[in-house]
Amino acid sequence: PSQRVRMANLGVVACYSVNGVAALHTRLITEGLFRDFHTLSPDKFNNKTNGVTPRRWLAFCNPKLAELVTEVVGDGWQTDLDRLEELKGYPEDSAFAKRFMEIKRDNKARLAQLVKVEAGVTFDADNMMFDVQVKRIHEYKRQLLNLLHVVHLYDRIRKGDTQGMVPRCVLLAGKAAPGYAFAKRIIKFANDVARTINADPLAHDWLRVAFLPNYRVSSMEVICPGTDLSEQISTAGKEASGTGNMKFMMNGAVTIGTLDGANIEIREAAGAENFFVFGQTAEQVAALRPEYDPQVWVDADPALAATLDLIESGIFSAHGHQRDIARDMLAAVWSHHEPWLTLADFTDFVRAQREAGEAWLDRPRWARMALLNTASSGRFSSDRTIGQYRDEIWFGGR
Repeated sequence: PSQRVRMANLGVVACYSVNGVAALHTRLITEGLFRDFHTLSPDKFNNKTNGVTPRRWLAFCNPKLAELVTEVVGDGWQTDLDRLEELKGYPEDSAFAKRFMEIKRDNKARLAQLVKVEAGVTFDADNMMFDVQVKRIHEYKRQLLNLLHVVHLYDRIRKGDTQGMVPRCVLLAGKAAPGYAFAKRIIKFANDVARTINADPLAHDWLRVAFLPNYRVSSMEVICPGTDLSEQISTAGKEASGTGNMKFMMNGAVTIGTLDGANIEIREAAGAENFFVFGQTAEQVAALRPEYDPQVWVDADPALAATLDLIESGIFSAHGHQRDIARDMLAAVWSHHEPWLTLADFTDFVRAQREAGEAWLDRPRWARMALLNTASSGRFSSDRTIGQYRDEIWFGGR
């Protein structure tokens, strides 16, 4: 008989410390994956939420904001990011908020130039929300859910239903594993959707879409300072932590996301009123998945049905080669192509996107939200993470 080597289990047995990389991740591994090990050796398990370096992801990539921060809190915050908390006294200061948002506008212009040069799409930095999803292309990260929302908006525009709609530029970027066929199809679909929408005069003032090619760190150094809305929309329970969400938050983007990975801690730090949450929780996902029937959710939401109908019409491809994506997601057997509950979260995602748009139109409110996200990002410094590893694992006598 064939034998399997369970490398993770061997690792737990051999090591003296096991940590998750976000509070939810740690809870899931102790209650699920390594439950028996945790029962035997509870002291072996601990949490170390990821972080990002503020030297690169704020001081270097956003020099104008870094200069403003230094004016307020003094120098040295680059190695003591908790000092950003001092910015929380300024959201009611309209002059400070104005400067903060002027910097954001300049960064949006810089990002628009990158998109123009590399993707050939013109983004409007003055009048349109910059709605951005940058991460590895994977079904659980749900770029497809983002694209379904884009198609939904386009369907509304085609029908003349633009009441209350926020003009937005949607940017996607990321790499896919070489052998990951469905991820490559998502990339192709994103480019087909962008090509169709950008060529339609009806959409020009409301919606523009780009998939940035050749994603790299230097691109992200331009992207995260210029982002208004940060898409962190993975299926709850599947994202161990995430660090892109921290980079966006640090640079004054507001997150729309599920209660997954470090999103939970970002929402806690910034305040629930400064985060647009949607979707099933990890517990709800686990309960729903065994009996998940995508068609039930399609039948319950005419907007979702219309969105899938537009995809199946072949409008985004002259040869109709994207029609099977919709059919795959509707497969009754959830393990076929849709174990990620994309359709189950669509309706609530649209609701949260609508709320985000309403907030963005209220410029003083949005400035406050953005500023408070930056001011609350101190705990997501990699200095804190590394310090915890040093003090509690490497040299902590565990």
